[in-house]
Amino acid sequence: MTEFQTLFLDLDDTLYPHGNGVWHAIGDRITQFMVERLGLTQVEAVRLRQHYFARYGTTLNGLRIHYQIDPADYLGFVHDIPLTDYLLPDRELQTMLESLQVQRVVFTNADRGHAERVLDALGIGDCVARIIDIYALEFVNKPEPASYLRAMELSGCPRAEACVLVDDMPRNLYPAAGLGMTTVYVGPESPQGGIHHRLDRIHRLPEAIPSLRSADER
Repeated sequence: MTEFQTLFLDLDDTLYPHGNGVWHAIGDRITQFMVERLGLTQVEAVRLRQHYFARYGTTLNGLRIHYQIDPADYLGFVHDIPLTDYLLPDRELQTMLESLQVQRVVFTNADRGHAERVLDALGIGDCVARIIDIYALEFVNKPEPASYLRAMELSGCPRAEACVLVDDMPRNLYPAAGLGMTTVYVGPESPQGGIHHRLDRIHRLPEAIPSLRSADER
């Protein structure tokens, strides 16, 4: 029996390779939304987007607070990209996730529709028990500490020590570690101290935490 109960998986740039074009395409759509809906220049939109991301964790929350934009309109617009141009079914990832003896939960600042499309494109929709999205978080997103407590509540995992969080952004991992979760950074850089594991690709997760698998699969 594993010591862990729940595996929280970030979505974008975590379940698929960093820099494969998906997030760049979404970023372009975010800038386009701000130009078209708010009347900003591209330079102004990029600068404001960076400011909101740094202050609120997402551009969406900055736009909600300061411009009262409709979240559904925004999310539908920015995620309207041809995902299958960037993502293919990943059998290796599917096999790895299926081998884990814990509840597998996608924990994302995006919305459910986008998450489901990404999971379907990767061929891993059946590997995830639950999606906790920005609506389920009631727009209190990572890295706000309350978002992690909300994710634990929704997933039925009362102890942070029984949770693992995998994410491509160190800033999203530090609050989780502070609560007691085991943290795994997936990405090309070497983050500062305070994160438990670093992987270049999520497929190596069982190497970092063997106890996620049942004893007969280790």
